Amino acid sequence: MKQHNSNRDLRVVVLGAGMSGILSGIKLLESGYRDVTIYEKATRVGGTWRENTYPGLTCDVPSHAYTYSFEPNAEWTRQLPPGAEVQEYFERTTRKYQVSELIRFGQEVTRCAFVGGRWHLETASGLRDEADVVIAATGVLHHPRTPDIPGLKSFGGELLHSARWDHSVALDGKRIGIVGNGSTGVQLVSALASRAGKLKHFQRTAQWIMPVENPSFTEEQKQAFRDDPALLKRMQNDETYLANVERFTTAVADATSPEIATIEAIVLENLERSVQDPVLREKLRPNYRAACKRLIFSPDYYQAIQHPSAELVTEGIETVTHKGVLTRDGVEHELDVLVLASGFHADRFMRPMQITGRDGRRLDDVWAKRPHAYLAISIPEFPNFFMLNGPTSPVGNFSLIDVAEKQWGYIAQLLDLLRSGVCTEISVKQDSLDAYEAARLAAAKNTIFASGCKSWYLDGEGVPASWPWNYARFREVMAAPDLSAFERTPARAV
Repeated sequence: MKQHNSNRDLRVVVLGAGMSGILSGIKLLESGYRDVTIYEKATRVGGTWRENTYPGLTCDVPSHAYTYSFEPNAEWTRQLPPGAEVQEYFERTTRKYQVSELIRFGQEVTRCAFVGGRWHLETASGLRDEADVVIAATGVLHHPRTPDIPGLKSFGGELLHSARWDHSVALDGKRIGIVGNGSTGVQLVSALASRAGKLKHFQRTAQWIMPVENPSFTEEQKQAFRDDPALLKRMQNDETYLANVERFTTAVADATSPEIATIEAIVLENLERSVQDPVLREKLRPNYRAACKRLIFSPDYYQAIQHPSAELVTEGIETVTHKGVLTRDGVEHELDVLVLASGFHADRFMRPMQITGRDGRRLDDVWAKRPHAYLAISIPEFPNFFMLNGPTSPVGNFSLIDVAEKQWGYIAQLLDLLRSGVCTEISVKQDSLDAYEAARLAAAKNTIFASGCKSWYLDGEGVPASWPWNYARFREVMAAPDLSAFERTPARAV
């Protein structure tokens, strides 16, 4: 007679103590898992919010929507939360739910191999561990990208990367250059234009700017949130925000939709209304469709770039010199501080960690063409290895906390099969991943991301690497696993 062990005492290792790793720890403890370790390469939690502390850092998702569903926050000071408040929220939540006790800080996992039915891990310091289950919560934006600009090392002033900010560097009254004009570059310009003696924003590609307001919450509003949990919950589940997410994801999923036409009209009107100088307005006008790149949400970039101290430089950079930046028109822009707002290697995920699945299958080989995973969660022949915000996850101008929570709900149901003894190993079948990828790639060609621009949403072959359908479909798929898509190693009969 076949029997299943009741609630196997699974050993679970989580990789990373950012937003998704903290969520994993909370949910595992909540479900009664006691043999859990979270390995974190840094000395604090927070992930990208720990790494980024540059002036003007702001989350572009409404603050009350950018919280765990089970942990609302009455103390947000603004509609769009400053980065330091987001970091503090994660630190406070980690303490409240006693996740800190699970974390091994300063331990960067370098190897992870599935041998003899278990995952064998090794950290850079030489620590070794074993686990039944590995949850990769490493995030996407944590390997800073340095632009390939000649002469960077020759610069005689202060050279900063936005993700490695040195707060001892003086900024007020200085000549500041900013390279890069994604969300980070735009926020830096907004924060520093009025502080700099002269600020030059080196723009390679113009960006569409979505207008947004960022009012402060009054003390009376915050007290109301503290006093009325139902009101705070309504703020978390704001119907306007949720409707905007549905409209936005419908828009980007179909480049011919009326929803994307509405977005295009809004950002075009914002440019035309906000920039008075016709020459500057044309320099700021993108030559691609709105939302092809990640939309920039800003209440004040157009105003900041028109500040008397600010200048938009659109000539390409020839080289960095000891004095500053030499552009291709022969002009040398002398600078005291040069900031690289050049983003991250968004395609690395767990790499450069060496991850080896069943029978020595190397993740580097599996991902040689592009990072891919079934529903962003599971990879064939990598049993009991699950990802949060992995390859092909939804990305965009909405809360990745909500994405991670829905993915966790899916993963938790797979963990239940292991824990109850229904099976000892589970991973997606190769043909299931192949079918998913074929459907995803076909749908990706119809998205706005594929409409003709370069962005970090594209893989090495220029194909959009994210979820290509709307958010309603994502919620539906995450509700329950289709177990026929998974290969399961049954538990032995007792």
